[in-house]
Amino acid sequence: MEVLWPFTFAGHMLFWATILLAIIEGLTEFLPVSSTGHMIIVSSLLGVAADPFIKLFTIAVQLGAILSVVVLYWRRWFKSIEFYLKLIVAFIPAAILGFWLGKYIDALLESVLTVAIALVMGGFVLLYVDRWFAKAESNPDQKVSYARAFVIGCFQTIALIPGISRSAATIIGGLSQGFNRKIAAEFSFFLAVPTMFAATAYKLYQYIDDGGSFTNEQTMLMVLGNVIAFVVAMLAIKGFIGYLERYGFRLFGWYRIALGLLIITLYAAGIELQIV
Repeated sequence: MEVLWPFTFAGHMLFWATILLAIIEGLTEFLPVSSTGHMIIVSSLLGVAADPFIKLFTIAVQLGAILSVVVLYWRRWFKSIEFYLKLIVAFIPAAILGFWLGKYIDALLESVLTVAIALVMGGFVLLYVDRWFAKAESNPDQKVSYARAFVIGCFQTIALIPGISRSAATIIGGLSQGFNRKIAAEFSFFLAVPTMFAATAYKLYQYIDDGGSFTNEQTMLMVLGNVIAFVVAMLAIKGFIGYLERYGFRLFGWYRIALGLLIITLYAAGIELQIV
């Protein structure tokens, strides 16, 4: 009898790991909890974090998630050339700094402890964000100017540290410019498209330039993972906007603190999550 498809993979742990990571990516990419941090932690717990394909997969699966933004907000993408120019202005700071500090960032991606500390620190910030920017909710000026877009882009550079959360950094950047939570979150979603696309394209280029290639199984996993991330992200975005408008950031802050402290506790107890 023919073996079922998932178990035709040389190691079906790798199959289920990619499915789980794709779900996590879709759920967390646009939430202020750090999708990269979550995938580092989960892949470490599953014992697959050192796998070269998994390292690439955790970056490439972001394509599926960002495609959900294009589909959900498709009318915005045909609105005007100015829309794209503002995204480029916001994208430039992270692009320059990310390219310049690429090796240091890759090194940080190997550290679960770095992720845990960043989760805790970012969590405490989220506990007070609603109070700090309460006036932004009633600010009549919600227009995204080039200057405001650039400032938000500068905030995005903070998220080059794994565990900070690109979404959290850019949403807070938007709030600092007087945007309400909805507008700040939506611009954060839009900015994810060029940022994540560039990061994925660059990692794929590096992987292939170093002689890497994909087996048929890995290609199928990459496609399936992106489809799953796309569907899950669609649902996550819709739910997140509604929740954010009603309740704000405090729950995400407490979640980050609890998860970060759990990882730090395990580390202190000698239970280190190995990545390399």
